[in-house]
Amino acid sequence: MPTESFPAADYPADVHTIHSKDRTILLVGTAHISQESVDLVQEVISQEKPDTVCIELDEKRFKALTQKKKWQSLDLKQIIKNKQLSTLMINLLMASYQKKLGDQLGVQPGAELLSATRTAEAHNIPIALCDRDVRITLRRAWKSTSFFKKGYLLATLFASLFDSTEISEEKLAEMKQKDVLSDLMDEMGSTLPDVKKVLIDERDIYLSEKIKETSGERVVAVVGAGHVAGIMKVFQEDRSAELEKITTIPPISKVWKFIGWSIPALIIGSLVAIGVQKGAADAGANVLYWILANGIPSAIGGILAFANPLTVLGVFAAAPVTSLTPVIGAGYVAAFIQVMRTPPVVKEFETVGEDMGTIKGWWQNKLLRLFLVFLFTGLGSSVGTYIGGYEIIKNLIS
Repeated sequence: MPTESFPAADYPADVHTIHSKDRTILLVGTAHISQESVDLVQEVISQEKPDTVCIELDEKRFKALTQKKKWQSLDLKQIIKNKQLSTLMINLLMASYQKKLGDQLGVQPGAELLSATRTAEAHNIPIALCDRDVRITLRRAWKSTSFFKKGYLLATLFASLFDSTEISEEKLAEMKQKDVLSDLMDEMGSTLPDVKKVLIDERDIYLSEKIKETSGERVVAVVGAGHVAGIMKVFQEDRSAELEKITTIPPISKVWKFIGWSIPALIIGSLVAIGVQKGAADAGANVLYWILANGIPSAIGGILAFANPLTVLGVFAAAPVTSLTPVIGAGYVAAFIQVMRTPPVVKEFETVGEDMGTIKGWWQNKLLRLFLVFLFTGLGSSVGTYIGGYEIIKNLIS
Protein backbone atom coordinates (compact mmCIF):
# COMPACT_ATOMS: atom_id res chain seq x y z
CA MET A 1 0.00 0.00 0.00
CA PRO A 2 1.58 3.33 -0.95
CA THR A 3 2.15 5.97 1.65
CA GLU A 4 -0.40 8.31 -0.02
CA SER A 5 -3.25 5.89 0.82
CA PHE A 6 -2.32 5.83 4.47
CA PRO A 7 -4.67 6.22 6.26
CA ALA A 8 -7.03 4.31 4.02
CA ALA A 9 -10.16 5.17 6.01
CA ASP A 10 -11.74 7.95 8.03
CA TYR A 11 -11.50 7.61 11.78
CA PRO A 12 -12.86 9.44 14.85
CA ALA A 13 -11.17 12.54 16.21
CA ASP A 14 -9.10 10.35 18.56
CA VAL A 15 -6.91 9.37 15.58
CA HIS A 16 -4.44 12.06 14.51
CA THR A 17 -2.24 12.08 11.41
CA ILE A 18 1.35 13.31 11.51
CA HIS A 19 3.39 13.71 8.33
CA SER A 20 7.16 13.73 8.69
CA LYS A 21 9.24 13.74 5.51
CA ASP A 22 8.36 10.49 3.71
CA ARG A 23 6.64 8.96 6.73
CA THR A 24 3.10 9.04 8.06
CA ILE A 25 2.22 8.33 11.67
CA LEU A 26 -1.30 7.63 12.87
CA LEU A 27 -1.39 8.72 16.49
CA VAL A 28 -4.24 6.92 18.27
CA GLY A 29 -5.18 8.60 21.54
CA THR A 30 -6.84 6.25 24.00
CA ALA A 31 -8.39 6.15 27.45
CA HIS A 32 -6.76 3.32 29.35
CA ILE A 33 -10.09 1.95 30.64
CA SER A 34 -12.34 2.46 27.61
CA GLN A 35 -13.88 -0.33 25.52
CA GLU A 36 -14.26 2.20 22.71
CA SER A 37 -10.49 2.64 22.72
CA VAL A 38 -9.98 -1.12 22.56
CA ASP A 39 -12.28 -1.34 19.53
CA LEU A 40 -10.69 1.67 17.85
CA VAL A 41 -7.15 0.29 18.20
CA GLN A 42 -8.22 -3.05 16.70
CA GLU A 43 -9.97 -1.29 13.82
CA VAL A 44 -7.08 1.02 12.90
CA ILE A 45 -4.38 -1.67 13.00
CA SER A 46 -6.47 -4.27 11.15
CA GLN A 47 -7.60 -1.78 8.51
CA GLU A 48 -4.27 -0.05 7.90
CA LYS A 49 -1.79 -2.92 8.43
CA PRO A 50 1.09 -0.49 9.12
CA ASP A 51 4.79 -1.30 8.88
CA THR A 52 5.14 -1.01 12.66
CA VAL A 53 2.87 -0.57 15.68
CA CYS A 54 4.36 1.65 18.39
CA ILE A 55 2.88 1.21 21.87
CA GLU A 56 3.06 3.38 25.00
CA LEU A 57 4.74 0.68 27.06
CA ASP A 58 8.23 -0.03 28.37
CA GLU A 59 9.68 -3.52 28.66
CA LYS A 60 8.67 -3.94 32.31
CA ARG A 61 5.05 -2.85 31.82
CA PHE A 62 4.81 -4.88 28.61
CA LYS A 63 5.77 -8.06 30.47
CA ALA A 64 3.42 -7.20 33.34
CA LEU A 65 0.54 -6.72 30.88
CA THR A 66 1.18 -9.78 28.73
CA GLN A 67 2.37 -12.27 31.34
CA LYS A 68 -0.47 -13.52 33.50
CA LYS A 69 1.69 -14.63 36.42
CA LYS A 70 3.89 -11.56 36.61
CA TRP A 71 4.22 -12.04 40.38
CA GLN A 72 6.58 -14.96 39.70
CA SER A 73 9.33 -12.59 38.57
CA LEU A 74 8.88 -10.19 41.51
CA ASP A 75 11.85 -10.69 43.83
CA LEU A 76 10.92 -8.76 46.97
CA LYS A 77 14.24 -9.42 48.69
CA GLN A 78 16.12 -7.90 45.75
CA ILE A 79 13.72 -4.94 45.61
CA ILE A 80 14.39 -4.25 49.30
CA LYS A 81 18.16 -4.60 48.84
CA ASN A 82 18.01 -2.11 45.95
CA LYS A 83 15.94 0.31 48.08
CA GLN A 84 13.08 0.25 45.57
CA LEU A 85 10.26 -0.65 47.96
CA SER A 86 8.78 2.85 47.94
CA THR A 87 8.86 2.86 44.11
CA LEU A 88 7.01 -0.46 44.03
CA MET A 89 4.39 0.86 46.45
CA ILE A 90 3.68 3.98 44.38
CA ASN A 91 3.52 1.86 41.23
CA LEU A 92 0.97 -0.44 42.86
CA LEU A 93 -1.04 2.52 44.18
CA MET A 94 -1.41 4.00 40.69
CA ALA A 95 -2.18 0.59 39.17
CA SER A 96 -4.85 -0.01 41.81
CA TYR A 97 -6.41 3.41 41.10
CA GLN A 98 -6.67 2.55 37.41
CA LYS A 99 -8.01 -0.93 38.13
CA LYS A 100 -10.74 0.42 40.38
CA LEU A 101 -11.97 2.72 37.62
CA GLY A 102 -11.66 -0.08 35.08
CA ASP A 103 -13.77 -2.42 37.22
CA GLN A 104 -16.62 0.10 37.16
CA LEU A 105 -16.54 0.15 33.36
CA GLY A 106 -15.86 -3.54 32.80
CA VAL A 107 -12.52 -2.88 31.09
CA GLN A 108 -9.16 -3.69 32.62
CA PRO A 109 -6.47 -0.95 32.64
CA GLY A 110 -4.23 -1.14 29.59
CA ALA A 111 -6.70 -3.31 27.65
CA GLU A 112 -6.26 -1.17 24.54
CA LEU A 113 -2.45 -1.55 24.72
CA LEU A 114 -2.82 -5.32 25.06
CA SER A 115 -5.29 -5.25 22.17
CA ALA A 116 -2.77 -3.34 20.03
CA THR A 117 -0.15 -5.97 20.81
CA ARG A 118 -2.38 -8.93 19.97
CA THR A 119 -3.81 -7.34 16.83
CA ALA A 120 -0.33 -6.53 15.54
CA GLU A 121 0.85 -10.06 16.27
CA ALA A 122 -2.18 -11.51 14.48
CA HIS A 123 -1.17 -9.59 11.31
CA ASN A 124 2.58 -10.29 11.76
CA ILE A 125 3.29 -6.58 12.27
CA PRO A 126 6.41 -5.65 14.28
CA ILE A 127 5.84 -4.01 17.66
CA ALA A 128 7.95 -1.19 19.11
CA LEU A 129 7.83 -0.33 22.82
CA CYS A 130 8.17 3.44 22.96
CA ASP A 131 7.71 4.48 26.59
CA ARG A 132 10.39 5.29 29.16
CA ASP A 133 11.24 2.68 31.79
CA VAL A 134 8.54 3.07 34.44
CA ARG A 135 11.13 2.74 37.23
CA ILE A 136 13.04 5.74 35.87
CA THR A 137 9.80 7.72 35.54
CA LEU A 138 8.73 7.03 39.11
CA ARG A 139 12.15 7.64 40.63
CA ARG A 140 12.59 10.91 38.72
CA ALA A 141 9.13 12.00 39.88
CA TRP A 142 9.95 11.09 43.48
CA LYS A 143 13.30 12.86 43.47
CA SER A 144 11.85 15.97 41.84
CA THR A 145 9.36 16.42 44.66
CA SER A 146 10.07 18.23 47.92
CA PHE A 147 9.73 16.42 51.25
CA PHE A 148 6.37 18.01 52.10
CA LYS A 149 4.94 17.52 48.62
CA LYS A 150 5.96 13.86 48.74
CA GLY A 151 3.53 13.56 51.63
CA TYR A 152 0.83 15.33 49.65
CA LEU A 153 1.43 13.02 46.67
CA LEU A 154 1.15 9.90 48.80
CA ALA A 155 -1.93 11.23 50.58
CA THR A 156 -3.60 11.96 47.23
CA LEU A 157 -2.81 8.48 45.91
CA PHE A 158 -4.07 6.81 49.11
CA ALA A 159 -7.24 8.93 49.10
CA SER A 160 -7.95 7.89 45.50
CA LEU A 161 -8.08 4.24 46.61
CA PHE A 162 -10.95 4.84 48.99
CA ASP A 163 -12.94 7.16 46.72
CA SER A 164 -16.20 5.32 45.97
CA THR A 165 -17.52 7.88 43.46
CA GLU A 166 -19.15 6.20 40.46
CA ILE A 167 -18.04 7.23 36.98
CA SER A 168 -20.80 9.07 35.12
CA GLU A 169 -21.23 9.19 31.35
CA GLU A 170 -19.99 12.79 31.43
CA LYS A 171 -16.89 11.74 33.37
CA LEU A 172 -16.18 8.95 30.92
CA ALA A 173 -16.49 11.36 27.99
CA GLU A 174 -14.00 13.64 29.74
CA MET A 175 -11.62 10.75 30.36
CA LYS A 176 -11.51 10.03 26.63
CA GLN A 177 -9.64 13.30 26.27
CA LYS A 178 -6.87 12.23 28.65
CA ASP A 179 -5.47 9.10 30.21
CA VAL A 180 -6.13 8.23 33.83
CA LEU A 181 -2.72 9.37 35.02
CA SER A 182 -3.23 12.79 33.42
CA ASP A 183 -6.63 13.01 35.11
CA LEU A 184 -5.05 12.36 38.48
CA MET A 185 -2.37 14.99 37.83
CA ASP A 186 -4.98 17.54 36.84
CA GLU A 187 -6.86 16.94 40.08
CA MET A 188 -3.68 17.88 41.91
CA GLY A 189 -3.69 21.13 39.94
CA SER A 190 -0.67 23.33 40.21
CA THR A 191 0.36 21.86 43.55
CA LEU A 192 2.79 19.37 41.98
CA PRO A 193 4.15 20.95 38.79
CA ASP A 194 7.45 19.05 39.06
CA VAL A 195 5.61 15.72 39.17
CA LYS A 196 3.53 16.62 36.13
CA LYS A 197 6.68 17.62 34.26
CA VAL A 198 8.21 14.19 34.86
CA LEU A 199 5.11 12.05 34.38
CA ILE A 200 3.63 13.87 31.39
CA ASP A 201 5.88 16.47 29.75
CA GLU A 202 9.10 14.46 29.78
CA ARG A 203 7.30 11.40 28.51
CA ASP A 204 5.75 13.43 25.68
CA ILE A 205 9.29 14.18 24.51
CA TYR A 206 10.47 10.60 25.04
CA LEU A 207 7.48 9.08 23.23
CA SER A 208 7.86 11.53 20.36
CA GLU A 209 11.53 10.72 19.83
CA LYS A 210 11.00 6.97 20.11
CA ILE A 211 8.12 7.08 17.62
CA LYS A 212 10.42 8.93 15.21
CA GLU A 213 13.04 6.19 15.66
CA THR A 214 10.51 3.48 14.79
CA SER A 215 11.18 1.81 11.44
CA GLY A 216 8.73 1.95 8.55
CA GLU A 217 7.05 4.59 6.43
CA ARG A 218 3.60 3.82 7.86
CA VAL A 219 3.38 3.72 11.63
CA VAL A 220 0.47 3.41 14.05
CA ALA A 221 1.31 4.74 17.52
CA VAL A 222 -1.05 3.92 20.39
CA VAL A 223 -0.69 6.30 23.35
CA GLY A 224 -2.80 7.66 26.18
CA ALA A 225 -4.94 10.57 25.03
CA GLY A 226 -3.27 12.80 27.62
CA HIS A 227 -0.02 12.59 25.64
CA VAL A 228 -1.43 13.37 22.18
CA ALA A 229 -1.28 17.16 22.38
CA GLY A 230 2.24 17.13 23.83
CA ILE A 231 3.55 14.68 21.24
CA MET A 232 2.07 16.65 18.34
CA LYS A 233 3.53 19.85 19.76
CA VAL A 234 7.12 18.56 19.90
CA PHE A 235 7.10 15.99 17.08
CA GLN A 236 8.53 18.27 14.40
CA GLU A 237 11.27 19.45 16.77
CA ASP A 238 14.54 17.62 17.31
CA ARG A 239 14.56 16.90 21.05
CA SER A 240 16.83 13.85 20.85
CA ALA A 241 19.57 15.66 22.79
CA GLU A 242 17.26 15.67 25.84
CA LEU A 243 16.86 11.88 25.97
CA GLU A 244 20.00 11.27 28.01
CA LYS A 245 18.94 13.83 30.61
CA ILE A 246 15.37 12.58 31.01
CA THR A 247 16.42 8.93 31.24
CA THR A 248 18.87 9.59 34.07
CA ILE A 249 17.93 9.42 37.74
CA PRO A 250 19.25 12.60 39.39
CA PRO A 251 21.88 11.88 42.05
CA ILE A 252 21.34 12.96 45.62
CA SER A 253 22.46 16.57 45.98
CA LYS A 254 25.63 17.33 47.93
CA VAL A 255 23.55 19.34 50.39
CA TRP A 256 21.41 16.32 51.31
CA LYS A 257 24.49 14.11 51.47
CA PHE A 258 26.06 16.61 53.87
CA ILE A 259 22.91 16.72 56.00
CA GLY A 260 22.64 12.94 55.92
CA TRP A 261 26.14 12.47 57.32
CA SER A 262 26.22 15.57 59.55
CA ILE A 263 23.43 14.34 61.84
CA PRO A 264 25.19 11.05 62.74
CA ALA A 265 28.48 12.93 63.08
CA LEU A 266 26.82 15.42 65.44
CA ILE A 267 25.31 12.65 67.59
CA ILE A 268 28.53 10.62 67.80
CA GLY A 269 30.60 13.74 68.41
CA SER A 270 28.26 14.82 71.19
CA LEU A 271 28.49 11.42 72.89
CA VAL A 272 32.28 11.55 72.74
CA ALA A 273 32.25 15.11 74.10
CA ILE A 274 29.97 14.08 76.98
CA GLY A 275 32.36 11.26 77.82
CA VAL A 276 35.34 13.66 77.86
CA GLN A 277 33.57 16.41 79.82
CA LYS A 278 31.35 14.45 82.20
CA GLY A 279 32.77 10.96 82.34
CA ALA A 280 32.04 7.49 80.99
CA ALA A 281 28.96 7.01 83.19
CA ASP A 282 27.15 10.01 81.68
CA ALA A 283 28.21 8.98 78.17
CA GLY A 284 26.90 5.46 78.84
CA ALA A 285 23.58 6.84 80.08
CA ASN A 286 23.20 8.92 76.94
CA VAL A 287 24.08 5.93 74.74
CA LEU A 288 21.38 3.91 76.51
CA TYR A 289 18.90 6.76 76.01
CA TRP A 290 19.79 6.82 72.29
CA ILE A 291 19.21 3.07 71.99
CA LEU A 292 15.83 3.23 73.72
CA ALA A 293 14.75 6.45 71.97
CA ASN A 294 15.34 4.82 68.57
CA GLY A 295 14.47 1.23 69.34
CA ILE A 296 11.15 1.73 71.13
CA PRO A 297 9.37 3.93 68.52
CA SER A 298 10.61 1.65 65.72
CA ALA A 299 9.39 -1.44 67.55
CA ILE A 300 6.03 0.24 68.21
CA GLY A 301 5.80 0.94 64.47
CA GLY A 302 6.36 -2.75 63.79
CA ILE A 303 3.72 -3.73 66.34
CA LEU A 304 1.18 -1.32 64.82
CA ALA A 305 1.86 -2.91 61.42
CA PHE A 306 1.32 -6.41 62.88
CA ALA A 307 4.89 -7.31 61.99
CA ASN A 308 6.40 -10.69 62.77
CA PRO A 309 7.77 -10.73 66.37
CA LEU A 310 11.29 -11.30 65.04
CA THR A 311 10.84 -8.21 62.83
CA VAL A 312 9.93 -6.16 65.90
CA LEU A 313 12.97 -7.42 67.82
CA GLY A 314 15.22 -6.96 64.79
CA VAL A 315 14.20 -3.36 64.15
CA PHE A 316 14.52 -2.54 67.85
CA ALA A 317 18.15 -3.66 67.67
CA ALA A 318 18.84 -2.14 64.24
CA ALA A 319 17.25 1.31 64.59
CA PRO A 320 19.89 2.82 66.93
CA VAL A 321 22.57 1.79 64.41
CA THR A 322 20.77 2.67 61.16
CA SER A 323 19.95 6.11 62.57
CA LEU A 324 23.69 6.79 62.64
CA THR A 325 24.15 6.17 58.92
CA PRO A 326 22.25 7.46 55.88
CA VAL A 327 23.22 4.34 53.88
CA ILE A 328 20.29 2.22 55.08
CA GLY A 329 17.18 2.96 57.09
CA ALA A 330 15.42 0.99 59.80
CA GLY A 331 12.41 0.56 57.52
CA TYR A 332 14.41 -1.43 54.99
CA VAL A 333 15.93 -3.63 57.70
CA ALA A 334 12.46 -4.32 59.09
CA ALA A 335 11.05 -5.01 55.63
CA PHE A 336 13.82 -7.48 54.82
CA ILE A 337 13.30 -9.42 58.07
CA GLN A 338 9.53 -9.35 57.51
CA VAL A 339 9.72 -10.76 53.99
CA MET A 340 12.05 -13.50 55.19
CA ARG A 341 9.81 -14.48 58.11
CA THR A 342 6.33 -13.77 56.66
CA PRO A 343 6.54 -13.79 52.84
CA PRO A 344 3.39 -12.98 50.84
CA VAL A 345 1.63 -15.93 49.21
CA VAL A 346 0.57 -16.13 45.55
CA LYS A 347 -3.04 -15.19 46.23
CA GLU A 348 -1.99 -11.97 47.97
CA PHE A 349 0.00 -10.83 44.93
CA GLU A 350 -3.06 -11.45 42.77
CA THR A 351 -5.52 -9.62 45.05
CA VAL A 352 -3.30 -6.69 46.06
CA GLY A 353 -5.27 -4.26 43.84
CA GLU A 354 -8.57 -5.06 45.56
CA ASP A 355 -7.05 -5.24 49.05
CA MET A 356 -5.56 -1.75 48.66
CA GLY A 357 -9.08 -0.32 48.55
CA THR A 358 -9.91 -1.28 52.15
CA ILE A 359 -8.29 -0.41 55.47
CA LYS A 360 -8.61 -4.02 56.61
CA GLY A 361 -6.91 -5.26 53.44
CA TRP A 362 -3.68 -3.39 54.23
CA TRP A 363 -3.21 -5.44 57.40
CA GLN A 364 -4.50 -8.78 56.06
CA ASN A 365 -2.55 -8.87 52.79
CA LYS A 366 1.07 -9.76 53.63
CA LEU A 367 2.44 -7.73 50.69
CA LEU A 368 0.60 -4.62 51.84
CA ARG A 369 1.54 -5.34 55.45
CA LEU A 370 5.17 -5.35 54.29
CA PHE A 371 4.71 -1.74 53.12
CA LEU A 372 3.15 -0.84 56.49
CA VAL A 373 6.12 -2.40 58.29
CA PHE A 374 8.48 -0.40 56.09
CA LEU A 375 6.61 2.88 56.63
CA PHE A 376 5.76 2.58 60.33
CA THR A 377 9.19 1.39 61.49
CA GLY A 378 10.90 4.02 59.35
CA LEU A 379 8.67 6.71 60.83
CA GLY A 380 9.35 5.41 64.34
CA SER A 381 13.10 5.52 63.72
CA SER A 382 12.86 9.12 62.45
CA VAL A 383 10.94 10.17 65.56
CA GLY A 384 13.47 8.40 67.76
CA THR A 385 16.41 10.08 66.03
CA TYR A 386 15.06 13.54 66.77
CA ILE A 387 14.07 12.68 70.35
CA GLY A 388 17.38 11.00 71.13
CA GLY A 389 19.45 13.64 69.35
CA TYR A 390 17.68 16.47 71.15
CA GLU A 391 18.28 14.87 74.55
CA ILE A 392 21.97 14.16 73.88
CA ILE A 393 22.73 17.68 72.63
CA LYS A 394 20.78 19.16 75.55
CA ASN A 395 22.84 17.13 77.99
CA LEU A 396 26.05 18.24 76.27
CA ILE A 397 25.36 21.96 76.55
CA SER A 398 23.68 21.92 79.97
